[in-house]
Amino acid sequence: MFDQREKLALFIDGANLYATSKNLGFDIDYKKMLTWFQRQSYVLRAYYYTALIEDNEYSSIRPLIDWLDYNGYRVVTKPAKEFTDQSGRRKVKGNMDIELAIDAMELVETVDHFVLFSGDGDFRSLVEALQRKGRKVSVVSTLSSSPPMISDDLRRQADHFIDIVTLKGDIGRNPAEREARNPRRNEVEDDDDY
Repeated sequence: MFDQREKLALFIDGANLYATSKNLGFDIDYKKMLTWFQRQSYVLRAYYYTALIEDNEYSSIRPLIDWLDYNGYRVVTKPAKEFTDQSGRRKVKGNMDIELAIDAMELVETVDHFVLFSGDGDFRSLVEALQRKGRKVSVVSTLSSSPPMISDDLRRQADHFIDIVTLKGDIGRNPAEREARNPRRNEVEDDDDY
């Protein structure tokens, strides 16, 4: 699936990957993940996209964002939007799809193989556009949850589908570390359908 001669770029939809790993009961070790992909191919870029709640004095995701920024990832953020839903509940929404798609298209002449960490069906058109430019696209998500965290259209469009469960041993955080960490961080929902 991966070729050492390829230039690879990772595009991580932070909220989607967080929801997927949480649903499967394991945490991602981002250092191990980057190292694993660097062994597969030449990683040109690794992007992480997430929306941040700016009115909080302390954001539980801030330590992760800072760590990623200093350890080989390009972090792309924007402020999350707050709203009240029809039942009067406060909701926070942050969708990074456009930012991710623009960055991917800007690299289409440089990158041979795109790895998208998301199950969001809205990315099907991006995958198709990258393929029209002669690029390979692998999508990392899961069919192992109920319901599956990946859109069927996105999975079918990708050149390769990688169920993140198969990578758990290579990129998952040691369960003992998970129990030691407190409090848990929360990603901002992007409220998209899968």
